[in-house]
Amino acid sequence: MSGKTVAVVGATGLVGTRMIQVLEQRNFPVKTIKFLASERSKGKTLKFHGETVPVEVLGKDSFKGVEVALFSAGSGTSKTFSPCAAADGCVAVDNSSAWRMDPNVPLVVPEVNAHDIAKHHGIIANPNCSTIQMVVVLKPLHDAATIERVVVATYQAVSGAGIKALDDMMNQVKDDLAGREPSCQVFPYPIAFNCIPQIPQSDAFTDNGYTSEEMKMTNETQKIMGDPSIRVTATTVRVPVHTGHSEVVNIETKKKLTADQARAILSKAPGVVVQDDPAHQIYPLARDAAGKGETFVGRIREDISHPRGLAMWIVSDNLLKGAALNAVQIAELL
Repeated sequence: MSGKTVAVVGATGLVGTRMIQVLEQRNFPVKTIKFLASERSKGKTLKFHGETVPVEVLGKDSFKGVEVALFSAGSGTSKTFSPCAAADGCVAVDNSSAWRMDPNVPLVVPEVNAHDIAKHHGIIANPNCSTIQMVVVLKPLHDAATIERVVVATYQAVSGAGIKALDDMMNQVKDDLAGREPSCQVFPYPIAFNCIPQIPQSDAFTDNGYTSEEMKMTNETQKIMGDPSIRVTATTVRVPVHTGHSEVVNIETKKKLTADQARAILSKAPGVVVQDDPAHQIYPLARDAAGKGETFVGRIREDISHPRGLAMWIVSDNLLKGAALNAVQIAELL
């Protein structure tokens, strides 16, 4: 594979820096790389394979000669600049919510629906972080037994809300331990020593009582799995964890799967690691998953309330498989 001209949009952000690291670690064939960001990052430099690369201010002409652009700069930026990239013959792999439910834009998790990449018209959407780790585990079970319903509750790390949110949490921890009233710069309530059942923090609840994050999990799961008949209900919660989203997932299948059958299926699934020996306190932990590219699953058990139900615990690094790694995997397939 010959070297490619690659751009990273939002290069100075949490996910953007992870994208750069993943490109390096996986030896993506880069001939030339451009780091693009907002005016605030003007004058900054970043390292790539030991070389110092200046950060350029993102503009509509930034993509001339670029073959692949990895976007992680928010939906507004993507809506404006992804079409510019596509118009210049570049393929935009976008990490925001801007294009995910557009019927003309493939929404891709390589382990699940890599074939959809071929349908792109210059833009490919990277799914929501909490959806990615769930469907990586659900797809092999769906192929084996047809999932009819999913009930999921998430425990999402603060890094999913960005650098300012992490700073907010650490400052609140210091305030709490010093006996001071914690201030809130990002979330509506303190996240330190707390759980907030509202993601994203800036959104109002929708008319049906769900947040947009919860509806993303419903709609994106159906699109990625290619099966709109799968019923999904989600409750998404922000918890005081630095990195690594965790999920309690309960599924109902058309054909019964035992816990042992599910473990056997998942032990062979791409991108999945089974950690399931509760007798020896072995199960996935966000702390252990941070920095790793796999999705971890454990606590697999048959649901005592449903004859064809399974319950499980799914954990993954939200900045890697949930964002940067998935985007680079898409670029590799391109």
